[in-house]
Amino acid sequence: MKQQLKVVAIVPSAGKGERMGKKKEFLLLGDKPILAHTLKPLENHPQISEVILVIDEKSVEKCKRVIVEKYGFKKVKEVVAGGEERQDSVYNGLKRVAKDCDIVLIQDGVRPFLTEDLITRSIEEAEKHKAAVVAVPCIDTIKFARKENDMALETLDREYLWMAQTPQTFRYEIILRAYEKAGEEKFRGTDDASLVERMGIAVKIVRGSYDNIKITTPQDLILAEAILAKREEQGLEGIRRDERGG
Repeated sequence: MKQQLKVVAIVPSAGKGERMGKKKEFLLLGDKPILAHTLKPLENHPQISEVILVIDEKSVEKCKRVIVEKYGFKKVKEVVAGGEERQDSVYNGLKRVAKDCDIVLIQDGVRPFLTEDLITRSIEEAEKHKAAVVAVPCIDTIKFARKENDMALETLDREYLWMAQTPQTFRYEIILRAYEKAGEEKFRGTDDASLVERMGIAVKIVRGSYDNIKITTPQDLILAEAILAKREEQGLEGIRRDERGG
C-alpha cells in the first residue's frame, strides 16, 4: 500500500496592499474575506496535512482572530510574520515546515478561486516531476522591447508563452534548497518556480484557469465579484469542467 505523502501548504499574504490602498486579504469578497476563500479548499482537501499562513507582522493577531478562528480553519497550524518582500515571506514559511514533509504547495493568499481539483493535480505533478506550476496559455500578443525607449524589437511566439499562477508545488527538499541558494546568492525571482529553474530543474506546467486571478487592484476586486457570482451559479462541477478545458 502506497504511503500517503505529507503535504504542507504555505500561504503568503504579507503584502502591503499599496495598489489597493488597504490590506487585501481582509477585504470582503461576497460575504467572506478574500483570504477565507483561499484557505477553504486547502482546509477541505484530504491531502493537505497543514497550512502555514504568512502575514505581515502587524496583522498576525488580527488574522488569527478574524480569519482562522472565526471560520474554523483547523489545518492552519501557524500564522507567522512575513518579510520585506514575497520571497522573504515564503522563506519564513519554509523554515517552519517540519523535516518529514514531502511536498510543499505555495498558494498566494489573494488568489481566492483555488479549487480542490487544482490542488490535486498540482500535487500529482509535483510528485512525478519534482516541481509544478499552475499556468494558463498567454492569449495576448507579447512584444519584446528596449527598456530605455520602449521601442518594440520583436513579437514573441505565443505558442511557447504561459502566464504563471499559483499554486506552485515542489518536493520539499528542492524548494528549500532553491530558497537557500537564492538567499546565499542574493537572487530575487519573480515567483517560486524561477528559483527552482535556475538550479537546472525543469518545472512541469499544470494547466490552470483564467478565473484563478490574483487580486491586487480595485478593478481586480470587481472582476472577482463577477467570477464569484458565475461560479455560484454554475456550481462546482462547472468549475471542474472549465479547469480541464471542457
